[in-house]
Amino acid sequence: MNDTKMTRRRALMAGVVGLAAAPLVAGSAFAEPSTNAVKVYLDPGHGGSDPGAVGNGLQEKNLTLDIALRTRTLLQARGATVRMSRTSDIARSLDWRVQDANAWGANLFVSIHINAGGGTGFESYRYTSTGSGTVNAHNILHPAVLSGMRSVASVTDRGKKTANFYVLRYTSMSAILTENLFIDRASDAALLGRADFRAGIARGHSNGIAQILGL
Repeated sequence: MNDTKMTRRRALMAGVVGLAAAPLVAGSAFAEPSTNAVKVYLDPGHGGSDPGAVGNGLQEKNLTLDIALRTRTLLQARGATVRMSRTSDIARSLDWRVQDANAWGANLFVSIHINAGGGTGFESYRYTSTGSGTVNAHNILHPAVLSGMRSVASVTDRGKKTANFYVLRYTSMSAILTENLFIDRASDAALLGRADFRAGIARGHSNGIAQILGL
């Protein structure tokens, strides 16, 4: 595991992104056109001064935002109400993201990330100690995202995992974090640079979330 990977993991676990928790705010940035009672919170990892993982000419913060925006569009078409931790290239602390989702009363929290550290493929996480609802949601979302990716290209399944990540530990609803390929692996980065592959990732997230919430 390289230094970039270790630093990013420590930040996710300790909850340090370089910003103090900001006041909860509401506004047009969150775009919630639907009145459906099903509330999905999408969390594009990193943003602003925090690019996340970087490699092969790509930045994690840009990829996660693109995937999340695509996922939001698909979920809204199914009638879900969707809120996002960010809809542009701005920084949000981990605590802000968690507090915002909790205060809003989301039914499901999904944090979207891109991996680094020399590996390849897709993996996803839930908190180390969770109830059956989160386990079931994880069991649904993981293969759905993988299927979306594999509708475009062959992808290695690194499996469902658990971790003590801040956004998984402190959210009051079921929460899952996805790591969508490795930005520092040339073959993975080549896929991430393709719009059709990112659309496949978004489709997988949308399909899984819809199945979890009965949309």
